[in-house]
Amino acid sequence: MRCLVLAVGRCRDPALGELLARYLDRLPWPVEIREIEARTADPARRRSEEGRAILAASPPEAPLVALDERGVVLTSRAFAERLGRWREEGRRTVAFAIGGADGLDPAVRARADLVLALGRLTLPHELARLVLVEQLYRAHSILAGHPYHRE
Repeated sequence: MRCLVLAVGRCRDPALGELLARYLDRLPWPVEIREIEARTADPARRRSEEGRAILAASPPEAPLVALDERGVVLTSRAFAERLGRWREEGRRTVAFAIGGADGLDPAVRARADLVLALGRLTLPHELARLVLVEQLYRAHSILAGHPYHRE
């Protein structure tokens, strides 16, 4: 399974970038992170521009997971099971959308196959990226029967 992370903004914190690289190195699934930048100063227009860029970069055949604090909260096992079902259905790629400071455009949430909360707290996009990649690693370990995940 290939994972495509469509993330608004750049990871500028070297410590978070190092942790992110650690999980990416461990994860046998290929993960591509595409950073999306919007140039507009107006927050509403910027969010709309970011949304259009996310939707344009998301493969139409891939399930899209929109990360949003108002989404459904899953356990790590339930998240792994959802990814496993998509893999069994023959889905080669799963796309994940991480919004910027102003959140995700409603069009992204509307297109999403799953609106997922990493918790009810608002996370900076850099930290959300790290938590997502760790959960992808954890999901892989659950599906592979590896002891990384303990219940």
